[in-house]
Amino acid sequence: MYTIKDLYDLDHTLAKDYLSQFTYPWEALKGIKDMIIALGETLGDDYEEREPQVWVHKTAKVFDSAYLGAPCIIGPNTEVRQCAFIRGSALVGADCVVGNSAELKNVILFDHVQTPHYNYVGDSILGYFSHMGAGSITSNVKSDKQLVVVHNGTEKIETGLKKFGAMLGDYVEVGCNAVCNPGTVIGRHSNVYPTSCVRGVVPENCIYKNSGEIVEKR
Repeated sequence: MYTIKDLYDLDHTLAKDYLSQFTYPWEALKGIKDMIIALGETLGDDYEEREPQVWVHKTAKVFDSAYLGAPCIIGPNTEVRQCAFIRGSALVGADCVVGNSAELKNVILFDHVQTPHYNYVGDSILGYFSHMGAGSITSNVKSDKQLVVVHNGTEKIETGLKKFGAMLGDYVEVGCNAVCNPGTVIGRHSNVYPTSCVRGVVPENCIYKNSGEIVEKR
């Protein structure tokens, strides 16, 4: 329930070939920067290289107050709104919204992803049509600074990573002011209640209400 094949339809990202190399999505985090640089060099005339290693599709709308750090790719018809802070190593797909005061760092956003209001997304991969409600964030470093472990019930999966936010499957909805703790994996079509503190693996087609209360959708 937490492999790339389980979580994502790779036809909805420019990172398809890159992600296809891996079994688990967090294995792709270390190479996102290099992948974006290599991919950017192959983009056609529909993209403008506005600064070195900053590629923006000609149909994208980037507000003047937004910051685009290298390397990054901004896809077709995407909006990067006021005061958005893209720190770098961000692949943002088509028809996405990076909202006011949202911050992205070392991420892949599939097509139609929305992070529209005051979101922090770091060291994470957000699947097709996933959405983060206002104020929801991915926490990408443990408070004890130890390596992140993915917890699936009694199963513990060592990732070897110090920085690992969240893997959101396709069509995931994260409610307002929710926190996805380091190593969170949320299956396709699942919902997270507002103000939740999420950790571990949430199966697909479920509703995460709070710790210990995950119910299947009807």
